[in-house]
Amino acid sequence: MKSNETRTSEFMLLGFTDIRILQLLFFVILLFSYFSTITANAVIITLANIDYRLQTPMYFFLWNFSILEIGFTTAVTPQTLSHLLTGHKNIPYVGCMIQFFVYLYLGTTEFLLLAVMSYDRYLAICNPLHYPSIMHKSLCTLLVFSCWMGSFLLLIGPYLIFLQLPMCDSNILDHFFCDKTPLFQLLCGDTRVLELFGFITAALSLLGTLSISMASYIKIIKSILTIPSATGRKKAFSTCASHFIVVSITYGSCIFLYISPSQASKVEFGKIVAILNTIVSPLLNPFIYSLRNQQVQEALKDLRQVVIFIKGSRKT
Repeated sequence: MKSNETRTSEFMLLGFTDIRILQLLFFVILLFSYFSTITANAVIITLANIDYRLQTPMYFFLWNFSILEIGFTTAVTPQTLSHLLTGHKNIPYVGCMIQFFVYLYLGTTEFLLLAVMSYDRYLAICNPLHYPSIMHKSLCTLLVFSCWMGSFLLLIGPYLIFLQLPMCDSNILDHFFCDKTPLFQLLCGDTRVLELFGFITAALSLLGTLSISMASYIKIIKSILTIPSATGRKKAFSTCASHFIVVSITYGSCIFLYISPSQASKVEFGKIVAILNTIVSPLLNPFIYSLRNQQVQEALKDLRQVVIFIKGSRKT
């Protein structure tokens, strides 16, 4: 058992570097990435809600996923930008705990929603005749709500247990935000119950949803291979290729984090994974979906023409 148990009032985040010029450089890069992420995901949300061609279950799940992406990156990025700009690295205890829970909550909800989106693609490819009657609007809404509620129910127990454990005398977090690994390193007392709940939660949220996605794509690939024409196979594959890329990026980074060889390397690698998950992925995902989908490109073109027409009308 660790000694010197205490209740700290704030934490110090070591962040990326103490070199001022590099902090400002990271600030500029991160600021550009953040605004690009917000803009790209907001465009997806807008298009999916106003364009009749995108009123389908796939795009319903997609714009809900974009909401998660905006929330996920916003939970971390503004605070990181503030620390990089001011050089002030402290974060209050309450703020740290809120950030920690929101980050885990939105991340877990993303895993659940990715599994639902995989199942949606499975039905669309493998059971196209019954797909419209199965994946109706009420079911889609229920599935999204279940992702949000299921994530909360998975995390609230371990989170409450975590809050009851005291911190040791150190308040330094070797990270740029309040993530799980550096926080757990500061815990004192018996953490076996928390570790057990954490393992169960990770197994259900990560491995459980990954199993659903893998099973769906195995069946999708088998179904696509049975399509006689090359054109038909290409069209079927294009409807799920973008989602498969997003699934690979999201799960791949997390799996590599869990198999890192040592605790020290896990902390350092955790920063890289966090950058990928909170900054890179939310920025790339809208482009992965939109650039590979002609319907989104056409909807974006129509929206651009409407905006130009409105601006022209105002000038005249």
